[in-house]
Amino acid sequence: MDLVDLLPLVMFASVALLLFTGYPVAFVLGGVALAFGFIGTGLGVFKPIEFFNLLPRIWGGIAENLVLVAVPLFVFMGTMLERSDVAADLLRALQVLLRRVPGGLALAVTLMGTIMAATTGIIGASVVMLTMMALPVMLERRYSHELATGTIAAAGTLGILIPPSIMLVIMADLLSISVGNLFLGALFPGLLLSGLYLLYITAFATLRPASAPPLATAEGPASGGELALLLLKSFLPPVFLIVLVLGSIFAGWATPTEAAGVGAAGTILLAALKRRLTFAALVDVCERTGLTCAMIFFIFIGATAFSYVFRSLGGDYVIEDLIAASGLQDWGILILLMVVVFLLGFFFDWVEITLIVLPIIAPLIKTLDFGDHVAKPEIVYWFAILLAVNLQTSFLTPPFGFALFYMKGICPPQVKLGQIYRGIVPFVILQLVGLAACVAFPDIVLWLPRTMLD
Repeated sequence: MDLVDLLPLVMFASVALLLFTGYPVAFVLGGVALAFGFIGTGLGVFKPIEFFNLLPRIWGGIAENLVLVAVPLFVFMGTMLERSDVAADLLRALQVLLRRVPGGLALAVTLMGTIMAATTGIIGASVVMLTMMALPVMLERRYSHELATGTIAAAGTLGILIPPSIMLVIMADLLSISVGNLFLGALFPGLLLSGLYLLYITAFATLRPASAPPLATAEGPASGGELALLLLKSFLPPVFLIVLVLGSIFAGWATPTEAAGVGAAGTILLAALKRRLTFAALVDVCERTGLTCAMIFFIFIGATAFSYVFRSLGGDYVIEDLIAASGLQDWGILILLMVVVFLLGFFFDWVEITLIVLPIIAPLIKTLDFGDHVAKPEIVYWFAILLAVNLQTSFLTPPFGFALFYMKGICPPQVKLGQIYRGIVPFVILQLVGLAACVAFPDIVLWLPRTMLD
């Protein structure tokens, strides 16, 4: 290869190195795109007029993209549930319901993470919320530090997979596939991971009861009527809202964007019914939603510029040539991509991996053929969910597992970072088991979309 052929690889390596500086991702992506665009102009492989192509791509692909309207609505939905303490009431109800089960408090946290996963894909908010609400109670109950922190971190990351997920909305847009079908495909894998967590916690608490003491039987409602009232006030409303949002999407009654609007309005109604909807709370939720969405969409802009310049410099052909030279067949390519994404997760989060890697490998994925294992038209959906399950690990794997740093930032001093690292190891293994199950049994991903579309 000459210098021109190596240019896309140098461009990709430059982004990887600059991300370690801690400089904002959007500036890194956009800056590298412009820099290598000028380098390509000097070498005669990138025409100056191509810089003008960035503007319509950014406007048409991001600003005018109606699918992406769902992102701020889902962010608002999750933020309002947190700010109005609806989530805290839900956790309390789950603790009471599971107080006689081994590891009941940890199970309640996992179920809480599963339910709240259907409201927001903002992992930082989910992990911080669960840590603030659950960790003090778990430590007070003398839970093992490793089990407590591992459970919270794993449960908090489910929101990136279980629909309606922001990551799935972005993946669908990048791959030009149906958001609704991707939501359907992600539901069972997300519940599979949650189920694996629940089984592990139950087994751990049964074998080592001293590490997960139960809540006192006397805690909670004293009568069946009080329990029913607790469920009616704290458990059923948020669950009903989530079922309404997901059900309207799966049944085809509403688009993801329309369902997100219903969900956002529903959270305002829940906050009002609980008398926690104040002007200050509404302003705070809007500000936090705006800041989060600004960060996400700014990264979109940088990633759009990066992917355009990368492809203009021949990056797609370089990747195809490298894979062809490796001699790998379809299954080998799939395993290689999964391993690369898993390793990238040690250093980068899902936004960076999705927006940088997915546009590069998308053309390659559409050429793969797995025979009778997965039908050709379904491969792109199957791969997208495999990638989403794989990206779960990026939040938990050191040294840059972002969920771990979110947690450590608000943990009490007696919880050490080493304990957090040890606590997440079983859950990362369970995530890889879930990924392997989805690879071996593609119907976990594809059965529900097939059924709903027939």
